[in-house]
Formats: sequence, structure tokens, C-alpha cells
Amino acid sequence: MAKLTAEQRIERCHVQLMKHPNFCLFSGLFMIGKVSVQDDVPTAKTNGLDVIYGREFVGRLNDKALGFLILHENMHKAYRHMIVWKSLYAKNATLANMACDFVINIQLRDYDPEEKVIEFPTDENGNQMGCIDEAYRGMDAHQVFLLLEKRLGEDYGKGKGKGVRGKGTGDDGQDEADGDGKFQSLDEHDWEGADAMSEKEIQANAKEIEDALRQGAMLAGKMNGNVSRDIDELLTPKIDWKEALREFIKTSTQGKDQTTWKRLHKRYIGMDIIMPSSYSEKVGSIAVGVDVSGSCYHDLPNFLSEVKSICDEVSPECVHLLYWDSSVEKHEVYVGNEVADAINHTKAIGGGGTEPACVPIYLNKESISPECLVVFTDGYIGKQNPKHWELISPTPVLWCIKGNSNFDLDVVGKIVHVE
Repeated sequence: MAKLTAEQRIERCHVQLMKHPNFCLFSGLFMIGKVSVQDDVPTAKTNGLDVIYGREFVGRLNDKALGFLILHENMHKAYRHMIVWKSLYAKNATLANMACDFVINIQLRDYDPEEKVIEFPTDENGNQMGCIDEAYRGMDAHQVFLLLEKRLGEDYGKGKGKGVRGKGTGDDGQDEADGDGKFQSLDEHDWEGADAMSEKEIQANAKEIEDALRQGAMLAGKMNGNVSRDIDELLTPKIDWKEALREFIKTSTQGKDQTTWKRLHKRYIGMDIIMPSSYSEKVGSIAVGVDVSGSCYHDLPNFLSEVKSICDEVSPECVHLLYWDSSVEKHEVYVGNEVADAINHTKAIGGGGTEPACVPIYLNKESISPECLVVFTDGYIGKQNPKHWELISPTPVLWCIKGNSNFDLDVVGKIVHVE
């Protein structure tokens, strides 16, 4: 029987993975972009769309290792690593490559921990290839990149953009580099190829990848397969929280319609009918309750910047800025032109527990009746007593929940998740 070519082995592996419940999720991705084999590629690489495999490398991998390599490249496509993390590559190509691989490899091992279908490829000496470390579980490439900078130094591997060689990183988090102090690299990353794509191509590719993953997720469901939490979150519809916040405030703070005879209604003048025109009074006051108990404290400048832009649009007469933890620690009031400069003058304090009910209690106690209330928090709060929030009824309330996609408490008001 004739020996299969590298191209034939890759195609056969695609089919085998597509039939497996745990890996059929990636079926559609195999069909996106071009798949080719070249003699001058040491391992494999992708620009986020096309995948190129090295002929010699494929030739010395068994079927399980080849399956791992194929899934590794297609997970780069799924997460759009070459597009999303361009800034990391520009800062340090080697650490960017490693960070993306750390994210992918731990997920692949979770898909098949006993290596019944896929297994880590090995180098010529039988050493496992690829970066993997439990210390980076649950992180994205950016988070891993920052930790690698601290661990290895900002200049680590500079000039080695196409990958580094070595033994990788052990599961215990200890460095297991070879004599030259370099870490293992499973593949190359074609950042330059990704950078050559136009914005139109990038958007079209992103849509095609998302559609492929959704179809794969449906197939996995029918086959009782596994869709990891990371991929599931990737497919969760995202709402532009800033746009939702703007819309909420605009809707909640419609100026009161008034009429004036000083300016006649143009629509009726041509009909010889004299009618007053209408106008909207300036929006009154809005309140913003900012959780300063811990995890979202460092995001305060960004949030206040967004509040400023909203205030520019709806022109509130007054903004009540409340910093709260287990109680309202500070209440700042900005009026008129002061609103535009609030971000430069505000001084946040806090650091205690987390009890958002202190905000409506405080507003009621101080007889403050804003036209709307925006609560910014990470969502790690206890069950809320509706009676506390009834104190400020009928004031509309919007909860901006940061970094807590599992937030499912029944709260008074609307919820938007901050990305």
C-alpha cells in the first residue's frame, strides 16, 4: 500500500476530527482559508485564515500528534489571535507567540486529557513540544503576556519572532528551558500575513469564523460533544455596553416638552395656521454609583470618561457621583460646566464591603431624585432587597456589570455587561 502524502494525511485527519464528538466543533474552521504543505516551513503557521504545514514536520508526526497540530492552528483562527493581539506582537513577538500558545494548549489538553485522540507533538529527541502551564489556566493571551513579561523580562527573545526552541514550561510552573534558556515553540505565527489583510477582509473573515463555530457548536450538541466554556463565551452575543449606556440615559432623561409662542411651528405656517413650537428643557440630574470595593477600582477613569461623553450628549444640569462599598463613602456633585471636567477633579475613596443598596438608601435619605441611576460594579454582591430600591422609585436603574458574565441576580432595573 502506497504511503500517504502529507496532504492526504491532513485531509484524513480533518475527517476523523469532524466525526469525533469533542472536536466536531471545529469542523467548519477546517474549511475556511487555504490549507497547504510547504517544504520550507519548519512546523506550521497560520495568518488567522490560511494554514501552512511543514512537509518534513508532518512526516514525522503520528496521527494523534498531527491532530493536535491541526487543532492548534485552527484554534488560533477561532480566537483570531493574529488580528486581536497585533499590539502584543509589536511589543515582543516571542512573548506574544508564547502567550497565544499557552492559552490554546491547555484547552486542547482539557478536550482530551487521556490523549486518546490527540497528543502533544514531540521534537527529534522525543521532548514534548508546545508551551503549557496550569498557572495560566482561564487567562487570555494578553493576561498571559503580562505575566510572561514579569517572569522572563520585557526583552526576552527579541528578534526571534518566528518562534523559539527549547523544552517548554512544566505543569508545576517551573521553567524547563534547555541550555540556551529558550522555551519550546510548537508553531510559527504569521503576523505579517495577517497584517496584510484589509479591514474589509478582516471583518468578512471574522463573520465566517463565527458562523463556522456556531454551526460546529450545533453539531457538537447533536453528537453530545463538548464545547468548552472559552468557546461558548466566544459565541455569546456581545452588546456594546457603552452604546447601551448612552441609549439608557438618553431614553431615561428625555427633556420635558414645553411650548413657546416666541418661535412659531414651521410645519403649520404654510397652512395659515398659527401654532407654538415645542422645545425640550435641559435634562435635570443623573446619578452614577461607582463600586470602589476592589476589582473594578482601576477601571474608574475609563468609566468616568464614558460618563463624560454621555453628559456631553444629554447636557444634564447636575451629576451626582457616588462612591460606594458597604456604604456611600463619598458624594461629589458636578453642575453645569463642571461636568465636562469631572474626570480631572474626582477623588475616589473606598475599599470596604460591597452593598449596592446603600446607594438608593442614601439618595432617599438626602432627598435626591435623579432622572436615572447608573450603578457600576463587578456584580459580586449579595441578594438585593427590592424594598431598598423602591425608595427611589420610579427612577430608572441601569447595572453595568464588569467582568462577571455569570451574574444572574434578580435586581431592580436593567443589566448590561461591561467588556
